[in-house]
Amino acid sequence: MADSIEKRFGSAMENIYFRAKEETGYQASRYLQMVHERGGIETARFLLAQPGVSDGFAVLWEKQRLDLTVEALVLEPEWQGLFTEGEKAIAKRRLGK
Repeated sequence: MADSIEKRFGSAMENIYFRAKEETGYQASRYLQMVHERGGIETARFLLAQPGVSDGFAVLWEKQRLDLTVEALVLEPEWQGLFTEGEKAIAKRRLGK
């Protein structure tokens, strides 16, 4: 079961890359590479652990598409059990929630 949710989250992480590319023209190649190398959960944790927002977050903010950020994905109800309260708090703060 845990593998299943981890794989689904990894697919969701890839999906936000493809949606951002298709819907905004933003191609975050390094992000996709990290997802493939580290996996979705570890990539999300890595990005949340950084002192500031990623370049990708800034680009999506400028395009008014924060719904396509890792932070927004982490806060979706389906993934709540994968992240700590601290990680979710960082995501909320970055999104202004």
